[in-house]
Amino acid sequence: MEHYQDIRDAVARLCARFPGEYWRALDRDMTYPGEFVAALTQAGWLSILIPEAYDGSGLPLSAAAAVLEEIQRAGCNGGACHAQMYTMGTLVRHGSEAQKQRYLPKVATGELRLQAFGVTEPSSGTDTGALKTTARLDGDHFVVKGQKIWTSRAEHSDLMLLLARTTPLKDGMKKTDGLSVLIVDMREAVGNGLTIRPIRTMMNHATTEVFFDDLRVPVENLIGEEGKGFRYILSGMNAERILIAAECIGDAKWFIEKASTYAKERHVFGRAIGQNQGIQFPIARAYANMRAAELMVRQALSLYEAGKNPGAEANMAKMLAADASNEAANVCIQTYGGFGFAEEYDVERKFRETRLYQVAPISTNLILSYLSEHVLGLPRSY
Repeated sequence: MEHYQDIRDAVARLCARFPGEYWRALDRDMTYPGEFVAALTQAGWLSILIPEAYDGSGLPLSAAAAVLEEIQRAGCNGGACHAQMYTMGTLVRHGSEAQKQRYLPKVATGELRLQAFGVTEPSSGTDTGALKTTARLDGDHFVVKGQKIWTSRAEHSDLMLLLARTTPLKDGMKKTDGLSVLIVDMREAVGNGLTIRPIRTMMNHATTEVFFDDLRVPVENLIGEEGKGFRYILSGMNAERILIAAECIGDAKWFIEKASTYAKERHVFGRAIGQNQGIQFPIARAYANMRAAELMVRQALSLYEAGKNPGAEANMAKMLAADASNEAANVCIQTYGGFGFAEEYDVERKFRETRLYQVAPISTNLILSYLSEHVLGLPRSY
C-alpha cells in the first residue's frame, strides 16, 4: 500500500503554519479554526476523495487517512474538518448525478462546506433505528420535525446530511427501515425551522444540538431511495472508523515524540529522566501498541480499497488506535509530570482531544459487542 510520503510532507508543511500558540488561543475561547480549515481547503486536502469529474483529486481512502494522520501528528486538530472526508461518501456513492453536479464541485473549492452530520439524538444515542426525527412528505417538500445532538460543526457548515424517519415504525417492521437521507441547505434553513444551539465540552470541538420545527426540505434533496437511508449511512461508517483510527495513530505519534524528547532533555538527580526504566518502558510500550494499531489500520484500508467488507477490521482499527492514542496521552502526561498540565506545552490540550475517541464516533463497548456477535458468533447482547 502506498505511503503517500509526498502528501504527508506537504500536509506537515501546511500544519507548521499553525503552531501550538494558534491552537491554544482557539481552545481558550472555544473558537473554530476557520483559517486552518480554509488553508486545508485551498490546498485541496479536503477534496481528496471527491472524484476528478467533480473537481476533486479522486484519490483512495488511504490518501485521506495519510492527510488526517499527519494533521494530528503535527499537533493540529483534524476534528474541525474530518467529517467532510467521510460524509461526502454518501453523496458520492448514492446521490443523483444532478446532486453531485450541484454540490461536489463547490465542496471541492470550498464554496460550500459539507461538515454537519445529523444522526444522533438525545433519546436514542447510537440506537439509530430508534431515532424520532421525522420527515413527512407534503407536496414537493419534506417537512422535518425533531432534534439531533452532537451535530458537530453545524454552525460552520453550509450543508448537512440528515437521517430522518420518512415511514412510521410499525409492528413487524425492521427498525432501520423507513429512514431516509436528506441534504439540508443550512444557509436557508437557519431561522426557517432550524435552530442551532452550541454545547460547550471539555475540548474545542464546535459541537451543537439542532432543532427542526417544520423545516421544509425540497424532495429533490433526497439522496437515493426513500426509506433506504440507513443502508446509505452504514456504507460510510467503515470509512469513518478507519479515518478516525488514522487520526488516533497521528495523535499517538505526537505524544510519543513529545514524551521521548522531553525524557531526553529533562534532567533530575543529575541525569536525564529518560535513563530511568520507569520512564522509558511506558513510552516504549506505548510505541509498540501504536505500531500494532497502525498495522490494523493498514489492513482495514487494504480491504476497503479492494472492495471487500472490512467491518471487523475497521472497528478493530478504530478501537486499537483509540486505545493506543489514549495510552500515549497518559504516558506523555506522566513523563512531563506537573508540566504536562501546563497549557504552554500543548500536552493537556491534545490529551483532552484524543480522549474523545474512546467514545466517538462509536464507543469501545459497541465495537466489542460487534466483534462478539459478528466475528465470534456470540449471542447478541443488546
